[in-house]
Amino acid sequence: MINKNLLAENNIPKKYLKESLNKKFNKAFFEIQSEIIESSSSSLNIYNTLSKNFKFNFKKNDLKKFKKFNSIAIIGMGGSILGSEAIYQFFKKKIKKEIFFFNDLDNEKIKNFRKKVKMSRTLFLIVSKSGNTIETLSNIFILKILKKNANNVIIISQKKNSILFNLSKKFNLFFIEHKSYIGGRYSVLSEVGMVPAYLMGLNIFKLRKNLKKYLINKEKFFLKESSTKLANILYQKKFTNLILLNYSPRLEKFLFWCQQLIAESLGKSGKGFLPIISSAPKDHHSLLQLYLDGPKDKIFHIFSYPEDTYEIKTKKFTNKINFIHNKSLNSVKLAQKDALILSLKKKEIPFREFKIKKIDEEAIGELFSYYMLEISIIGKLLGLNPFNQPAVEQVKISTKFLLT
Repeated sequence: MINKNLLAENNIPKKYLKESLNKKFNKAFFEIQSEIIESSSSSLNIYNTLSKNFKFNFKKNDLKKFKKFNSIAIIGMGGSILGSEAIYQFFKKKIKKEIFFFNDLDNEKIKNFRKKVKMSRTLFLIVSKSGNTIETLSNIFILKILKKNANNVIIISQKKNSILFNLSKKFNLFFIEHKSYIGGRYSVLSEVGMVPAYLMGLNIFKLRKNLKKYLINKEKFFLKESSTKLANILYQKKFTNLILLNYSPRLEKFLFWCQQLIAESLGKSGKGFLPIISSAPKDHHSLLQLYLDGPKDKIFHIFSYPEDTYEIKTKKFTNKINFIHNKSLNSVKLAQKDALILSLKKKEIPFREFKIKKIDEEAIGELFSYYMLEISIIGKLLGLNPFNQPAVEQVKISTKFLLT
């Protein structure tokens, strides 16, 4: 598949695909596609986030008073923050503000943050769908940011009886409702990702411009091919590890977002990939031997972006490495990537390649949308619910019990 924003290719040898499953999943794909298109028009369906008629639970004018802050701290966990981190890394060169992310329990990060910023001049954006996320609440109380009528706090959460919602009322804090039917890992194109993007100075309407492109345009054929082939492989449990091999540092946070989306959506009923983010070419010198000559239980997704980089000059130093003279760092990385692909093909190791051709709001919105569609469709093909996470919920309950 080739378009102005993305070049993508599936290279999964036929010997790994069961023909009877191909027929079954190809037929089911069109039924699921029709279901998604129809449900995207419903204001109470998760796919509604892809609709041009999607309604935000905020108005841009209400957020204008927060644009004065040049320092923003975003506090959340998992899907409540990973999308914002990915957006920030994509556009870091363009964003003029200093953005901090609290996505873990990290004492040193909090200590350094307190030394670096003036708390009253920092905007705190707190995101938790449930309003009871223990790590998010812990960070809020440690940072001591809750004050009556504070004008530097925004809370995004469900409007229900939760700790966070009740705190927003008690302290009269600016509150934006998190839609109950949108799960965290599918929320980046809703208020959860678009409020941070707006405050970063990005055009959120361009981010949401072509979100159904891969569902209804000619690109739908690549979506069908990809989702049915991956469902075929997952059903057979031949490959259990998915290596997200990254040749562009700019894409790292996006791949962490993908990791959660894939793991939580498909890791059910004894099925699922273990998505592992691998940095290249660094990992060529530590993991490549295993990748190419170890157990045949891995499928690779290879990501790259043509970044502007320095050129290497060698002639005045030595004539023994003329092959890299006048080459950019990026061209060296891409040569390493292409050399790896030659080996994968020779060894008939399944892989997919994604070349991100353009980074702007429209292209990135499409990229998020594509992955949400592909992963949710794979789940549906396998008879899984791609939107729940029952095992995670049990650990949350046990954690609270142990702390009581």
